[in-house]
Amino acid sequence: MYERFTASENGERVRAEARDFIDNYLKPLEAEHGIGFESEPSMDLLRGIWKASRDAGLYGAQLPEAQGGRGLSVYDQCLLKEDVAASGAKLSAHVLGELGGPGRVGHLFHIATPGQMESHLLPVVRAERTVCFALTEPEAGSDASNLSTRAVRDGDHYVLNGLKRYISGAPYADFAILMAVTDENAGPRGVTAFLVDFDRPGVTVSSDYTPISGKNQHADIRLEDVRIPATQVLGEEGQGFRLSMSRITVNRLLHCPTMTGLAIQSLDASARYASRRRQFGQPIADFQAIQHMLADMATDLHAARCLMLDVARRIDRGEDTREASAMSKLFCSEKAFAIADRAIQVHGGVGLMQGSTVEWVFRMLRMYRIVTGTSEIQRNTIAKGYLKRYADQAASS
Repeated sequence: MYERFTASENGERVRAEARDFIDNYLKPLEAEHGIGFESEPSMDLLRGIWKASRDAGLYGAQLPEAQGGRGLSVYDQCLLKEDVAASGAKLSAHVLGELGGPGRVGHLFHIATPGQMESHLLPVVRAERTVCFALTEPEAGSDASNLSTRAVRDGDHYVLNGLKRYISGAPYADFAILMAVTDENAGPRGVTAFLVDFDRPGVTVSSDYTPISGKNQHADIRLEDVRIPATQVLGEEGQGFRLSMSRITVNRLLHCPTMTGLAIQSLDASARYASRRRQFGQPIADFQAIQHMLADMATDLHAARCLMLDVARRIDRGEDTREASAMSKLFCSEKAFAIADRAIQVHGGVGLMQGSTVEWVFRMLRMYRIVTGTSEIQRNTIAKGYLKRYADQAASS
C-alpha cells in the first residue's frame, strides 16, 4: 500500500468531497452510460459532469477563493489531483476541469480586461464555456518561439492565419487562448495572445489522428483569414510568449500528480492480480521475481511522490523551483512509465489486452514523457540551471 500523505485541513476536506463525488456520482454515471477507457462521451454528458462538479465545489477547486475556488495550496492541489487520477474513474480528468476548465484561466485574471472577464474567463469558471491553450504548431513544439501563425492588424481587428497542431482539450473547447506572431522581427517579444472563439468564420477544429491513449482529446485549429477584434488581445501586444511561459514552473509540477495517480492504479492493479493469479499451485505473488517487481514499483512511486511534494512545498514558500520543477516532471514521467511497464510484466498476456487498466495506463503514461515538455527539454533546463550556479560560484570564489 502506498503512503497516504496528508494535506491541510482544507485540503483534506476537498479530497474527501472529491472521493465522494467520484464514488457516488461519476462512477455510477459511467456505468449507466457504458463508459470505457476510450469512450467518446457526448458533449451534453460532459457538460452535465462539469456542472455537477461545479455545484459540488470541485470544478475549479484549484483556484483562489476570490476567483471562485477553494484556496488550495500547491501541495494540496497535488494530493487532490493525484487522488482523482488514482480513482480509476474513466472521466476523472473532467472532475477538476483539467481539459479546458478554470485551471487554464486563473492566472490570467490579473491581465484580462473587465470585458474579457465577463465574455470569456468567468464563464469558464462557472462551467458555462471551455477553453484550450493553443501554442504548438507543426514546426513549433519544443521550440515554442518558432511560430508561423500570423496576426496582422487591420483597423480595429487582427486577421489571423495559421495552423495549431495537437492542441489538448480542443475537441471540448469553445475558444482558445491562441499565440500568433504580430512582429516578425521581434522574436519571442513579437508573439501576442488572442482569445479566439471557435464559432468565428474561418476557424476550423478537426483531427485526422488518434493519440496512443485512444482518447480524442487533441485536435488541430486552422485559421483562415479569421478576424478577431482588437479587444480580444489578452494583455498587451507582444506579451504572448511571456504569458505562455509565466506559469511553466508551476504547470510542470502540477502535471506530476496525474502521473503518480496513474502509477498508483498500476501498482494496485498489479498487487491485486498477483495475489489472485495462481501458477504452479500458488499465487504468483509468492514468487520472488514478482515480489521484486512490486518492490521496485513501490519504491519508484514513493520516490516520485516525495520529490513532487517537496517541490510543491517549496513553491508554496515562494522559492524559485525552475530546475526542481523540471526534475519532478522528468522523474515522475520516467518512473511512472517504468511502473506501468512492470505492471504489464506482472499481468503477462492479460496486461497486453486492450481494455485492461494496466494496458491503458501504460499508453497514457508513455505520452507524459513527451507532452508538456519532453524529458530532454527538462534535462536541458536542469543542466543549464546547475551549470549557471556552478559558474556563478566559481566566479565569486
